[in-house]
Amino acid sequence: MPIFYGKAALIDYLKSIKTQNSTIGFVPTMGALHQGHLSLMQQSLAENDTTVVSIFVNPTQFNNPEDLLKYPRTLEADIEKIRGLNTDIVLYAPAVDDIYEGKVLSQAFDFDGLENQMEGKFRPGHFDGVGTIVKRLFEIVTPTNAYFGEKDFQQLQIVKKMVSKNKLKVNVIGCDIYRESNGLAMSSRNERLTEQERSDASIIFTTLNLAKEKFKTNSATDVTKWVEKSFDKNPSFDLEYFQIADETTLTPCLRKSDNKNYRAFIAVTINNIRLIDTISLN
Repeated sequence: MPIFYGKAALIDYLKSIKTQNSTIGFVPTMGALHQGHLSLMQQSLAENDTTVVSIFVNPTQFNNPEDLLKYPRTLEADIEKIRGLNTDIVLYAPAVDDIYEGKVLSQAFDFDGLENQMEGKFRPGHFDGVGTIVKRLFEIVTPTNAYFGEKDFQQLQIVKKMVSKNKLKVNVIGCDIYRESNGLAMSSRNERLTEQERSDASIIFTTLNLAKEKFKTNSATDVTKWVEKSFDKNPSFDLEYFQIADETTLTPCLRKSDNKNYRAFIAVTINNIRLIDTISLN
């Protein structure tokens, strides 16, 4: 399996195998790989001639230094998981300096307001960090197609906006959320949960499904109040936000419209571990 720790060698390798009609699929990750990541890789393998996976814990998208410090780093285990899936996958696992070249700073982006909702409200500077690293990785890998999970739906919309505004030649593809048996959205952060916390966290997806049903006959405000009361009854969880929003603009739904697609977004913490999830309401 080709593994690169520096961008120069990776760029040279990709140039050597690229032809006029060949395609490169790209799956950017922060490691601690799970089946959700592997499903993105499988889709890329099915749709492209070459698949590149990056593993890089990006410091500029963490507004909480403790969260960055505790983020799981399991490179050797990740390599084995990728190798077990397909030994033709190309891995790029750079150090911080290979990406940022001594200046660990975010570029300032304008995402037309997408960055001001939900995650943007609670994680200042987060999406500038996301935009910075994804743009840099796209410039290094020059993918034809890039694959992102819909669990981070706001991030997916922001990456699409960044690609559009910067006129980058990459097709951004959103992929279905991969869930554990109890409905919990797979996340690298799940590794920090105890078995009991992991089990209890099934309440997140259960609540989203019930909210979806209630939204058929109730207003967004009423559904939001119901969700907030539900979590008030579960002291183990701290509800950071629940929001029903327009899928395209990510602005809150104030009044339902038949010609719009809506999505529910949620963020909760349990024992200082932050979990997010989302579900389409249409």
